[in-house]
Amino acid sequence: MEFRMGEMAALFTAICWTVTAISFEAASRKVGSVPVNIIRLVMALVLLSAFSWIRRDMPFPADATSFNWLWLAFSGLVGFVIGDLFLFKAFTLIGSRLSLLIMTLVPPITAFAGWLLMGEVLAWIHLGGMALTLSGIAMVILHKRGQRAKPGKLPEHIPPAGVIYALLGAFGQAVGLVFSKYGMQDYDAFSATQIRVLAGIIGFSIVIHFFRKWGAVGNALTNRTALWLMLLGATFGPFLGVSSSLVAVKYTATGIASTIMSISPILILPATYLLYKQQITWKELLGALVSVAGVALFFIT
Repeated sequence: MEFRMGEMAALFTAICWTVTAISFEAASRKVGSVPVNIIRLVMALVLLSAFSWIRRDMPFPADATSFNWLWLAFSGLVGFVIGDLFLFKAFTLIGSRLSLLIMTLVPPITAFAGWLLMGEVLAWIHLGGMALTLSGIAMVILHKRGQRAKPGKLPEHIPPAGVIYALLGAFGQAVGLVFSKYGMQDYDAFSATQIRVLAGIIGFSIVIHFFRKWGAVGNALTNRTALWLMLLGATFGPFLGVSSSLVAVKYTATGIASTIMSISPILILPATYLLYKQQITWKELLGALVSVAGVALFFIT
């Protein structure tokens, strides 16, 4: 089996998304989703700048072309501001597990957008892998419906607004990922992420100013527990996770990368077991096996 840089980067991204989902859900419940969004991006910008300074001797992406800046900034606005703003709001209303289930729509949306913008076409075996993976994820989560709402579990009553927010988040992240690949071309993935994060900070600043949420941001900065959770999420989210997702789409099709990256609900099972004492049932185990089988198809072809 040949080494597949894109697929391996996507798998690492999925691990990062798992840590991020748990961290940001907990932080958002403490201080709200809007403050979490901008604070974690500022944290990520510091991490990316320091890393680029050490790695490239260039703390600011001054060598990016105008083409890179235009499309990467646009992808940052669509992915971070539109996608994550609605996704984080969904976390607070319907929890990370159901939100991530709805986010399984990202791969087909991404594949369709990649075909429209860049002419990417997936082979039938890849489409089968996508179907298997998403089916396994659905099996893992859907059977929990009807239980009493607890952190990390599906609520008994699912607010329609939470579902709508998650759908908008899926659209934003899918389109943002495709625009990222289109705008990055052969540019450095971490510096490309830096441009996206800068655009995200500007976008969220406008949103916060419009809704007069600066007071909430200030209050969030005084919550030490939330800050540690945001730092953890920022490290595995915008810093490592987003950067590795750009590495993934650089070396493989966006539809394949986004499918592998969507297996966070599978990876989140042991985490919810440890954190919330949630038992792993045979249905979840079966769904995990189906999902892993789907992902395996991307590595053996």
